[in-house]
Amino acid sequence: MVSATEVKKLREVTGAGMMECKKALEKTGNFDLAIVELRKAGAMKAGKKASRIAADGIVIIRTENEGRSGSLVEINCETDFVARDQSFLEFANKVADIALKTKATEVAALLTEIFSNNESIEEARQALVAKIGENINIRRVAYLATSSGVLGTYVHGNRIGVMVELNGPYSELAKDIAMHVAASKPLVIAAKDVPEDLVAKEKEIYFAQASSSGKPEDIIEKMVNGRIKKYVDEVSLLGQPFVKDPTMTIASLLSKQRAEVVRFTRFEVGEGIEKEKEDFIAAVMSQVQGG
Repeated sequence: MVSATEVKKLREVTGAGMMECKKALEKTGNFDLAIVELRKAGAMKAGKKASRIAADGIVIIRTENEGRSGSLVEINCETDFVARDQSFLEFANKVADIALKTKATEVAALLTEIFSNNESIEEARQALVAKIGENINIRRVAYLATSSGVLGTYVHGNRIGVMVELNGPYSELAKDIAMHVAASKPLVIAAKDVPEDLVAKEKEIYFAQASSSGKPEDIIEKMVNGRIKKYVDEVSLLGQPFVKDPTMTIASLLSKQRAEVVRFTRFEVGEGIEKEKEDFIAAVMSQVQGG
């Protein structure tokens, strides 16, 4: 006979439901074996949910060494409701702490790190999936460190996180640049860094649009080149107008301070993930009809 005290203790240790704990104890007759049983069940549940799209969640930044090193992590779930769940937030914050401590740059390696009580982050993730009932993923992790410069960091609403490295002791400027990167979403630092395939794709589109104007080829060429220059400025950090003062570009702001952006990393929750669009009426009717 399984006691209520044993069930309660197992639930506190694993986070599983009361009935699941009771069944695991009845099946195994042993507290430690019941934990293993629940972990196996959790892994199975996590596997079933792995194909579900997780495009919500949060980004977290951790820094140390007086702002000279930091980690940026994106952790996804399926809904904004779970993104605010206490268990999810506790898991995410602990993962961010571990990412900074281990200087992680790859998710696969981060998942093998110890979460607690000899349990890996991946095992803790699977247990959380089983407990919450949504797919949860650690999607991306980045680590930046500078020896002579400074890191500027900015998090907007737990959904956009940015780390920027500047080449000198410009803490306030670095923070301003990080805020700008969050708002303006540059792809690269300088126009010369824009990938050639992106430029070629834009050029093809502009030529197709301009060709229908009936203008001479030399005029079309000038029009397209002008639009390409505008495009590379728009997607490169140095060419963008500074969000706090649009009368100057980031290039002129940095020049004024004799500063230089070495690199930046920007994570936005769910970017690039195509969310499934559910037909709400069809879903309700399916439930009504028992489908």
